[in-house]
Amino acid sequence: MAASHQSQVLLHERHDAVAILTLNRPEKLNALSNELIAAMMEALDKIELDPSVRAIVITGAGRAFSAGADIAAFQKHMQAGSEAAVKHFMRPGHQMTRRVESFPKPIIAAVNGIAFGGGCELTESTHIALAAESATFSKAEINIGIMPTFGGTRRLPRNVGRKAAIELILSGRAFGSTEAASLGLINRVVADADLIAEAIRLADELATKPPLTLAAALAAIHRGMDASIDDGLAIEEAAFARIVPTYDAQEGVAAFVEKRRPKFVGR
Repeated sequence: MAASHQSQVLLHERHDAVAILTLNRPEKLNALSNELIAAMMEALDKIELDPSVRAIVITGAGRAFSAGADIAAFQKHMQAGSEAAVKHFMRPGHQMTRRVESFPKPIIAAVNGIAFGGGCELTESTHIALAAESATFSKAEINIGIMPTFGGTRRLPRNVGRKAAIELILSGRAFGSTEAASLGLINRVVADADLIAEAIRLADELATKPPLTLAAALAAIHRGMDASIDDGLAIEEAAFARIVPTYDAQEGVAAFVEKRRPKFVGR
């Protein structure tokens, strides 16, 4: 694994066509400060424009994935009132999770430990999530007198269902990776020692797929989630129409008919 570049709060490494982004504030349990959020947004902007990167893994340094928003840093905005709290606390988190959710390349969360509050919301926004056996989750905001601020009231019900989301958000209780998988918050549980390798293996597999088709499928899923069935089908139809003329779509169908392996080139 070769290092690509890094900031103080976000490490950015490369493994072939996979970018590994590591939240790097272990002394703060990778709390999501505005500096870290900005570093994540900058990294995603660069990755989107780099055709050599086909998939992304997000994980955390140390014993946490992310313990949530940096409440100590955001306290002054809470004390300044609603306008400041929304502008400086809530909106940066909204922008990050929205960026992750709507990203045109697959993003896999490798949840290596604590994923509370905003860390859980980051997990909710990723396309696929794997978690270590020792990982723990919580919608902990209620325990400090606030509610989810990075999109959790919207995404958690879509991940786990309305009633389960209500119970988790109102109770603020912690739950383990096995329950997270049974609820649908994560895709599967992986042994702690195997987590990063398994996430990279999955990302490597996705990196072999036709990237324009992956992007079209992700967009259709994302845009169609809140649409009526007819509108969703129209979104799916438009996404399919965009990829039909691509080399990879034509090559994939031809390879199937000719009983050979397709050679995707990314156009």
